[in-house]
Amino acid sequence: MALERELETFRRKLPELMAEEGKFALIHEDDLVGVFAAYEDALSAGYKQFGLNPFLVQKIQSVEQVQFVTRLLDTPCRI
Repeated sequence: MALERELETFRRKLPELMAEEGKFALIHEDDLVGVFAAYEDALSAGYKQFGLNPFLVQKIQSVEQVQFVTRLLDTPCRI
């Protein structure tokens, strides 16, 4: 699974990261690269350091908000 290693690293480091709740963690493999105030800053730093190699930018929060994304792009909008 893509980013499985990075997700595990984030989960393992989450207790110590809670002091930075609301910010964004940049994770590459087993390393916490940094914590950023804005998602865009963390993403930019990730691309600058790792290029197109996998890295994770994850919001630091005590309760993870679940996102639902569908791939049914050919379904008409029902709004």
